[in-house]
Amino acid sequence: MDEFITLTYNGKEIKLPVITGSEGEKAIDISTLRAETGFITLDPGYGNTGSCLSAITFMDGEKGILRYRGIPVEQLAEKASFKETAYLLINGRLPNREELTRFSVMLNDNSLVHTDLKAFYQNFPRASHPMGILSSMVNAMKSFYPELDTLEEEINITMTRLLAKVRTMAAMSYKISRGHEIVLPRPDLTYCENFLNMMFDTPVRSYEMKREVVNALRVFWILHADHEQNCSTSAVRMVGSARVNLYAAISSGIAALWGPLHGGANQAVIEMLTAIQKDGGNCAKAIERSKDKNDPFRLMGFGHRVYKTYDPRAKIMKKMCDELLESMHINDPLLDLARELEAFALKDPYFVDHHLYPNVDFYSGIVLRAIGIPTKMFTVMFAIGRLPGWIAQWKESMDDPKWRISRPRQIYTGSLKYDYVPIHAR
Repeated sequence: MDEFITLTYNGKEIKLPVITGSEGEKAIDISTLRAETGFITLDPGYGNTGSCLSAITFMDGEKGILRYRGIPVEQLAEKASFKETAYLLINGRLPNREELTRFSVMLNDNSLVHTDLKAFYQNFPRASHPMGILSSMVNAMKSFYPELDTLEEEINITMTRLLAKVRTMAAMSYKISRGHEIVLPRPDLTYCENFLNMMFDTPVRSYEMKREVVNALRVFWILHADHEQNCSTSAVRMVGSARVNLYAAISSGIAALWGPLHGGANQAVIEMLTAIQKDGGNCAKAIERSKDKNDPFRLMGFGHRVYKTYDPRAKIMKKMCDELLESMHINDPLLDLARELEAFALKDPYFVDHHLYPNVDFYSGIVLRAIGIPTKMFTVMFAIGRLPGWIAQWKESMDDPKWRISRPRQIYTGSLKYDYVPIHAR
C-alpha cells in the first residue's frame, strides 16, 4: 500500500508520497509541493534533503555502516583490489576473472599521458597547489581526447582514461615539481604498485616495493572510493546535470574536494598535530582550546556530518596505521601525539555528548606521511581514490530516466523594489 504524509495548510490537505529505500530509510517526496502550495522548503547545507535515488553506496551514520553496492567496506578493505572496487562501483557488481583482466589491460593501455600535456605542468607557477593543477589538467583532457564513434564506447573509454591517467598525472606533477625525470607506468605492476614506482623510482635509486606500503595504499584508496552524496560528489552530479562532458564534471569534483573541510582535512590534521607539537604537545590544552568558540583553533579529524558514532573507515585506517608503522619500524612522534589526542577526546564529556569521534582523516594523513607522500599531495591522493565513486555517480545520474538539470531554489531576503537613481543624483 502506498504511504503518504499529509500536510495541512489553511484547511487544505496536501498528500506527499513517502519514498522507502532498500534499507528502510524513508523520505518525503516534495517535488509537487510548490505546484500545490506555492511553498518551497529551506534546508541550509542540505542536511535533511535527498537529492537523488542511488543504488551505489549505503551509509548509516547512527550505526556506523558503509557499504559499496551492498558489500561492507570492511570486507573490501580486507579482500578486494582497488581495481575490483572501482569496477564494482562503476558497473554495479564485482568482475569475474575475464572482466577484471580486460579492465586491467584497458587501464594499462590508457595509462600514458599525451606528451603535450607535460607543457601544462611546466607553465604553472611553482607555488601552485597540486589540486588546482589537477583540476585544470583533467578539464583540459577533453581537448586532447576527442569524442569516439558511439556513446557507449565514449563513456567506457573516458572512464578508463580518467582512472588510468589521473594516477599518472599525479605522479608526473610530483616529479616535475622536484625537477626529476618522469617515470612511465609499467605493465608488470599493479595499479597501486605503478603509482608508487612512478612517484619514487629514480635513475640513481630503484624504488624498493614493500608489500605493507602497497597494501596501505590499496586500503586508503578503497576507503575513499565513494561516500554517498558528499560535497564533491554532489558537485559532480550537479555540474553533470547540465550534460557537460565527464572531464568537466570530474574537474568540478576535484575543485570541491580541495576544501579543508572536505578532502583537505587529512592535510589539515597533520598541520594541526604539527602545531600542537610546536606548542609543547599539550593535548589537554588543545582540547580546551577547540571548545572555546572565541579561539580560532579547530580540532581537525574529529566528528562527521553523517556519522554519529565511530567512522567505520577510521577503525580500519587506525589499524592500518599501527601495522604500517610497526612493520616499517617508523617512530613517528605525531602518531604518539595523535593517539594521546584521541584518548583525551574520547573521554571528554563535550566530545562524547556531541558524537565527535575520530574520522578517517585523523589517521589517513599519518599513513600517507609514512608512505612518503608530501603533505601538499594528500588531497590529490584522496582524489585518485574518489575517482571511481565520482564516475559511478555521474554515470548513474546520466542513466536516470527522471533526469532534470539541478536548480535549487532560494528565499530572497534583499531590498524591496526601488527605482534606479542616475549617477548625478546620488
